[in-house]
Amino acid sequence: MRIGIGYDVHRLTRGRRLFIGGVEFKNAEFGLDGHSDADVLIHAVMDAMLGAAGLRDIGFYFSNKDESIRGIRSTELLARVKALIEKEGYTVENIDTVLVAEYPKIAAHIDEIKNSISAILGVSPKQVGIKATTEEGMGFTGSKEGVAAHAVALLKVKS
Repeated sequence: MRIGIGYDVHRLTRGRRLFIGGVEFKNAEFGLDGHSDADVLIHAVMDAMLGAAGLRDIGFYFSNKDESIRGIRSTELLARVKALIEKEGYTVENIDTVLVAEYPKIAAHIDEIKNSISAILGVSPKQVGIKATTEEGMGFTGSKEGVAAHAVALLKVKS
């Protein structure tokens, strides 16, 4: 077994679609700013998986200077990370995450996010934990300037 942690943060901005955990939040007033779709939750999951496999971070594999991936859905990047860890001889045992945000509200989307991530990784939704919290008005997430995500990935050697 191998364990890895991931963290990501993106600024909230007007004029962008909002994706979290592979799910589009329709009619969102703000989206997340970034080179890809800026799916902060999936980015944290990818870093956790890469770290557990002893690989480099997502910036190494998916540079924000690479124009061929500008605007790419992070779900596609997650599928590529899954292929990378499988090439190293690992499979996902489970993922656990915490999303830190005042905006958007996550609770109504948790099952859809679990289903999205589990489908890409080829695991049961019960192997994907999604939790959300606020910072009660403190810091950049509390003032609705951005969203942060933490993730832990447990990988096992392929049998």
